[in-house]
Amino acid sequence: MLPVLVCIAALLLDRLFGEPRLHPLVLFGNTAAWLEKRLNTRKSRLNGGIAMLIVVGIPVAALAMLQFALAATIFRPLLDIVILTFVIGWQSMKQHAVAVSGSLLGGYLSASREKLALIVSRDTHDLNEEQIVGSTIESVLENGHDCLFASLFWYALLGPAGALLHRLVNTLDAMWGYKNERYLEFGFYAARFDDVLGYLPARLTAIGYMLCGSSMLALQSWRDQIGKHKSPNAGLVMATGAGALGIVIGGPVRYGGKLQEKPYLGLGRPAKAGDISRSIRLIEKALLVWLIIYTITIFGLYLLTQ
Repeated sequence: MLPVLVCIAALLLDRLFGEPRLHPLVLFGNTAAWLEKRLNTRKSRLNGGIAMLIVVGIPVAALAMLQFALAATIFRPLLDIVILTFVIGWQSMKQHAVAVSGSLLGGYLSASREKLALIVSRDTHDLNEEQIVGSTIESVLENGHDCLFASLFWYALLGPAGALLHRLVNTLDAMWGYKNERYLEFGFYAARFDDVLGYLPARLTAIGYMLCGSSMLALQSWRDQIGKHKSPNAGLVMATGAGALGIVIGGPVRYGGKLQEKPYLGLGRPAKAGDISRSIRLIEKALLVWLIIYTITIFGLYLLTQ
């Protein structure tokens, strides 16, 4: 039962304290940016793969050796809690989303655009209320997978090194996964590896959304819309999550002033400001379902080994 208690402890710490100002991922991001400037000179997939192996492989290998060395000591659960708390990052996402919602509900459209810009890379200065709500919910649903469910999944399989592996690769994908001239080749392996690591967790996350919302709309969204989004994982969790909420999100957006066509996802009515808090509750209900199933699984495995 110890892994379950570790997950609960990490979630409680994240809820109480959120992300620290001096987060280790900032150092990771700075290191990755420094390495990219030096290796991304020939728009080479090989160079991008080497950079990923260096910046991800070294800390993950070091942590794997440490968790092995501490396996039979009291320090191992403490290590697990510390690492998992750092990689989760759900409370920070939740706070940003609540801030956008509060500004919208208070009628402060301009302030909501500014707060949304803190969590998305798209242009926000000319978005209307429905677009702001939809963009926020997209981020909430996607980050529910990236920062919460996938981290817990890989922790359950491989311990803290697995959780760290996913978080670092996911961060690299956010930095290098753009399909533009600079990153199309260099970020290829980071983007593909992130897709691989997220494949199973994304589908389990979507099932969680389905169980905790409008199941039929979620299932229909999954079935009909899974191939519409360029990301096989993000598209799935956003479509299923929006369907579970009975709303439609997505549509064309601007990046750097350039319009990009994106699919509409979900089924039902247009999204409203109050749906942001509903999306947060959906994720937290799904999290509870995950923890219950994880507890039953661990307990069942324990009984089988006795």
